[in-house]
Amino acid sequence: MRGLTILGCTGSIGLSTLRVIRAFPGEFAVRGLVCRGNLDELKGQIAEFSPEAVAVASETSFRSPEYLELKKKYPKISFFEGEEGIVELVHRDTDVLVSAIVGAAGLRPNLAALPHVRRLALANKETLVMAGDLFMKRVRDHEVELLPVDSEHSAIFLLLDMLPGKDIRRIILTGSGGSLRGKKKEELASITPEEALVHPTWDMGSKITIDSSTLMNKGLEVIEAHHLFGLSYDDISVIIHPESIIHSMVETVDGAIYAHMGVTDMAFPILNALFYPEKRANPFGRIDLAKQGSIHFFTHDKEAFPALDLCYRAGRRGGTMPAVLNAANEECVHAFLRGDLPLTGIAKTVEKIIDEHEPIVEPGIDEIFLADRWARERTHAVMSRA
Repeated sequence: MRGLTILGCTGSIGLSTLRVIRAFPGEFAVRGLVCRGNLDELKGQIAEFSPEAVAVASETSFRSPEYLELKKKYPKISFFEGEEGIVELVHRDTDVLVSAIVGAAGLRPNLAALPHVRRLALANKETLVMAGDLFMKRVRDHEVELLPVDSEHSAIFLLLDMLPGKDIRRIILTGSGGSLRGKKKEELASITPEEALVHPTWDMGSKITIDSSTLMNKGLEVIEAHHLFGLSYDDISVIIHPESIIHSMVETVDGAIYAHMGVTDMAFPILNALFYPEKRANPFGRIDLAKQGSIHFFTHDKEAFPALDLCYRAGRRGGTMPAVLNAANEECVHAFLRGDLPLTGIAKTVEKIIDEHEPIVEPGIDEIFLADRWARERTHAVMSRA
């Protein structure tokens, strides 16, 4: 039985990972569980899966009576607290690490885990956005199998696995268009968080759902794909596909396009990340193409949704620029969710921040974190004057 640790066990990817594990009893032993602070969900997971170690990031949560009672109830489990506690937990050897912490917070534990894992199932795109060159080098140095969990990158991974590299012309990432698909620029300024959080096809956390609505998420996925597959930005395209049943495509030099299709359930890319190269029969559903009837594609409205082009721009500059873009976006999304910034202010503010930044070309990890911190401080300063 293979050991498995989940970073972000109470989020949507973590919960889907546990669904997959339940469907294949005897295949995996859950050795570690890490969450932000959802103790109610965590308690049920501990009771069901009996992990060896648990970490809780939120100080409010790990100082609560509920958490202290949980530690007393399970004296044989090693408990860790805070961001440093997560890093300490990932130093425990495991066969598979599912990395599903949202945002920049995933970078440090992912780096720390590399000497201690055989396979990294990566759902934290910010790791590659912030430190793609550095991280991929360390993945190679430690001979870690890196399997993407984003549905788009999982699809591309599987397609490229079947096609000779010399035949590839480009990859095409599909996107649903998010909750605001079809909206014009003048309509977006008055959009509320409640409206933006209603995703038409995927069940995701609030941060990723907002990023999906602005197309920032798709842009971050472009940067992620650049590092995962070693392709130039000119060879990575994006197309809007509202039905979300084609998860991405590859075009070969002869003009043929190969598409990966599946139902909109994150269990499938997780299944691939856990069992690759094996295919496993599973209970997670099938597409009925006759019932689907038709599918659609269109290009995005660049004037209404400028975030995608900002990501291409940051990715091409490279160095610390993508980390700055990511940090500015995270702070802007939090401000929007609080009601302190209009939706259209997200891309406008991010653009101001990257315009100010002169990137370090080949940064070390400390320089990346310094750029991240600078971008957050600068973003707050810019928002406070708006």
